[in-house]
Amino acid sequence: MLEASNLPLPSDAAREASDRLADQLRRSIIEQGDPIGFDEYMRIALYEPGLGYYLGNAINFGVDGDFVTAPELSSLFGASVARQCSEILQHTGGDILEFGAGNGLLGAHVLTTLDELSVVPERYMILELNPLMRERQLQTLQELAPHLLSRVEWLHDLPKCKMNGVILANEIIDALPVKIFRTADGDIHERRVAQLDDGFTWFETHAPEWLASAVRARVDASIIAGGSDYVSEINTSIEPWVNDLSRVMDHTVALIFDYGFTRADYYSRDRTQGTLMCHFRHRKHNNPFWFPGLQDITASVDFTALAEAADSSGIRVAGFSEQGNFLLASGLLDDAQRRTEKANDRTLARIAFETKILTLPSEMGSRFKVLALTKGYNASLSGFQLRDDRHRL
Repeated sequence: MLEASNLPLPSDAAREASDRLADQLRRSIIEQGDPIGFDEYMRIALYEPGLGYYLGNAINFGVDGDFVTAPELSSLFGASVARQCSEILQHTGGDILEFGAGNGLLGAHVLTTLDELSVVPERYMILELNPLMRERQLQTLQELAPHLLSRVEWLHDLPKCKMNGVILANEIIDALPVKIFRTADGDIHERRVAQLDDGFTWFETHAPEWLASAVRARVDASIIAGGSDYVSEINTSIEPWVNDLSRVMDHTVALIFDYGFTRADYYSRDRTQGTLMCHFRHRKHNNPFWFPGLQDITASVDFTALAEAADSSGIRVAGFSEQGNFLLASGLLDDAQRRTEKANDRTLARIAFETKILTLPSEMGSRFKVLALTKGYNASLSGFQLRDDRHRL
């Protein structure tokens, strides 16, 4: 992993935008009168209107951005997701809602595949707050699915009425704000954010009782009592996010794709420095205070926490699997084989490469997981027929 000092420097204009966001962070610290929680720092750094990483004026996804997601890697991903959506829509009817559609490629690939299967939803809704990303998504859909563009609708908020159909969330939960804690010798501390000269630094204080209780519920007592530092995160945004999801679900299946672990793996004895990660120009590092607003800040997903929040919200956990198994069960290999029938050598190599990256355990196949949450839906889900690991949650 790179040191932040070895990262390429942003442009002058980008650094000016980061300075404005840093001023907003300092104001938040001053107004609070104390160092702020890391979740508040992360919220401002990622979601401050006009300045935050996801709501600023830069395109951050894809080859020219900071990271590449599965839909951008290959249309095989979206086509496999579409086949699972097709099965669901035949039982529920209704629409598809996608959270944060990135460059619009997942929506385009899902819609075109559903069109081939003659199961196109009446509406494909995209919940996107960034106007620049909306423009990019519109451009992508105009290029790849112009005949289906009339079915696409952009939203600023979740629908007011309940919906039937499918909800898609690809790499959304990892970017929700998290609390940072440290344990050692039986003590539990919260890592907060304070000013340091022109930048920011960690500031530790005893964790409030609600946070300490949450840590004790997740982390083995022997780790907390141990003499070595143990640092990790708790995503306090998961429960309200799932509650909002439950509010709009009627006869609906939510498919959540993200990188992460079950709780036992997340808070394992060997993961002593947590999972917090920053991305800039396809480089990974662990300094969240480097040019705030210009880099992605993420933490792996505790899928057990997602399942618990679903249970508390009246949603059923209907499937849990590694991404590779889900895609294979959804027909990825058959799709890849069809694409190779009239392909040249270059295309054959590309399809083979994409298939390996999406499915191999050493690539995205195991690190990424798929969780299905259902409400008013009791039919089977083919994507989990090859393997369903709900018992691990």
